Amino acid sequence: MSKPNILYIMSDDHAANAISAYGSRLADILPTPNIDRIGNEGLRANNCFCTNAICTPSRAVILTGQYSQVNGVYTLADSLDPKHPNVAKCLQQVGYQTAMIGKWHLKNDPAGFDYWNVLPGQGKYYDPVLVEHGVEKSYTGYCTDIVTDFSLDWLKNRDKEKPFFLMSHHKAPHGRWEYHSKYEHLLDDVEIPEPDSLWEDKNHRSEATRSFGTGMLDLANRMAEIDGKRHQLQSWPTGRLDVEGMDDVQKKKAGYQKYLKDYLRTVASIDENVGRLLEYLDEEGLAEDTVVIYTSDQGMFLGEHNYYDKRWMYEEALQMPFLMRYPREIEAGSINDDILVNIDFAPTFLDYAEASIPDDMQGVSFRANVSGNTPSDWREGMYYRYWMHMNAHDNPAHYGIRTKKHKLIFFYGLPLDANGAVQEPTIPGWELYDLEKDPFELNNVYNDPAYVDVVVTLKIELYRLKEMYGDNDEKYPDLVEVCESCA
Repeated sequence: MSKPNILYIMSDDHAANAISAYGSRLADILPTPNIDRIGNEGLRANNCFCTNAICTPSRAVILTGQYSQVNGVYTLADSLDPKHPNVAKCLQQVGYQTAMIGKWHLKNDPAGFDYWNVLPGQGKYYDPVLVEHGVEKSYTGYCTDIVTDFSLDWLKNRDKEKPFFLMSHHKAPHGRWEYHSKYEHLLDDVEIPEPDSLWEDKNHRSEATRSFGTGMLDLANRMAEIDGKRHQLQSWPTGRLDVEGMDDVQKKKAGYQKYLKDYLRTVASIDENVGRLLEYLDEEGLAEDTVVIYTSDQGMFLGEHNYYDKRWMYEEALQMPFLMRYPREIEAGSINDDILVNIDFAPTFLDYAEASIPDDMQGVSFRANVSGNTPSDWREGMYYRYWMHMNAHDNPAHYGIRTKKHKLIFFYGLPLDANGAVQEPTIPGWELYDLEKDPFELNNVYNDPAYVDVVVTLKIELYRLKEMYGDNDEKYPDLVEVCESCA
């Protein structure tokens, strides 16, 4: 059998809670039948996580199979060195033709791709500029459609004698959520259900987090074009939110409704365009021989915990949706509950390509897992670290461990941002969540005597993983003392 093609479709900030295959409160509000189809005809992974829930670092991790502290991309300000090894370069070496189309967000030009045509920076929803092998050109239309147009054009004109690796990356549904005009009235008469944690009393949290993070009232003010504490006043692209005469509770509820509707309208275009790619594979007889993946660079808060961004290690941001189809190996309708991490993506691609996996890749192939043969020594926990202390959305820097049963997070209170600028110090603190009893993370049990043994066990494993992945705090040398004092 020849090596399979690999079609990797990734959006930006697409929460699993906004994909109907995951059965969330939004499943009946906006079904995603084309994205769901990948899981229905293949597999849905329930425990796929990112190592750092922010766009640029996650993309670097996916390409390199390495944590931020190894590939050098810690924050939104960092760039991926074109000379750094990546999975596309490895696939080229074993005969794959490679292409990168859409959102890149790694500063330097892509390397390892025979063809690339990418959005500069965040890109624009309407009439975007794309950079094709260093040449900028403007296009008329909607970005999600245009990325798919270029993806289909490349597929149609590829060398059909070689297997392909195509990364088709959407800007959507990243804020500010500009939907296609044809979806302007989608959900007009719908009341989007609120998550209970939209109104969470955060007194259960550690002092390190209970007062931080920008919430729905902040977003409502931005949508109403009211100056906030850290945002320049901008005209809201999908129309100003009218909050006249509303108190803060009413503003928060109105902001939530507009946010969710704008967000889901952009998702509708993604689902439509995923359908176009799947239809092409069917028409060309490629479906059986192509590994198809749909995911997002991280999760996203859709009002949970009164948040509307990502960054935190809480579940809605940590979890990446992950749907995968490969009929030759993956049984239709499969569900996988193993802990998969985005450092594993590159080794998995290489495994399917029958290529050697470089020793400096820190992930492990999960090809066996998704075909129903999880190795007996598969990981029981994953390590996470967010570096951008108090940047943009008032998130303190933190790291932690997530197992199937528990999540332990350390917010280390560092008074520096990622660029070394002095910030107001935050208070260090620990949080522990029992995910079996408290899946929505509404009860921090770190100080509960019943969890003393759990805390000790998790801390030992946390610091083992920290060392194993080469996270020695070189970026923040003064942190070692802080960590030891809070251990």
